[in-house]
Amino acid sequence: MKCPFCGHFEDKVVDSRSSKEGDAIRRRRECLKCEARFTTYEKVEEILPLVIKKDGRREPFDRQKILQGLLKACEKRPVGIVALEDSVSKIEKKLQESGEKEIPSSAIGEEVMHALHKLDQVAYVRFASVYREFKDINEFMEELRELLKEERKEKDK
Repeated sequence: MKCPFCGHFEDKVVDSRSSKEGDAIRRRRECLKCEARFTTYEKVEEILPLVIKKDGRREPFDRQKILQGLLKACEKRPVGIVALEDSVSKIEKKLQESGEKEIPSSAIGEEVMHALHKLDQVAYVRFASVYREFKDINEFMEELRELLKEERKEKDK
């Protein structure tokens, strides 16, 4: 492992433990040259489906893109990074479990919308306005009406 501080390639493992979810091993390492400590994570490489974009291009799944979209939607909202990372992990897991080799970006977008709906309604509407490409205020208002209707149903339960 290359030291992120001095670039030396030799280190020793000081501590190892499983992550909370049990899907990774966290290792504390110490560089044998500069003695700086750093953390690495060891994770099973999982095969994720290719994403089919609107224009037909195919590209590898990138969890960072989903996280960036969630962060943008939740900007200045009371949603913690841990909740966003958990949402990304759930979406990623669902895609893996689907067994599909290719998945349309629209399906991923719907999963992101579903996750945001649970996390924060303002962030959900922000994301929906960009994702669904609202053409005018009427489309925007219709989405808000649906959201309010669902909220009333939840309160009535």
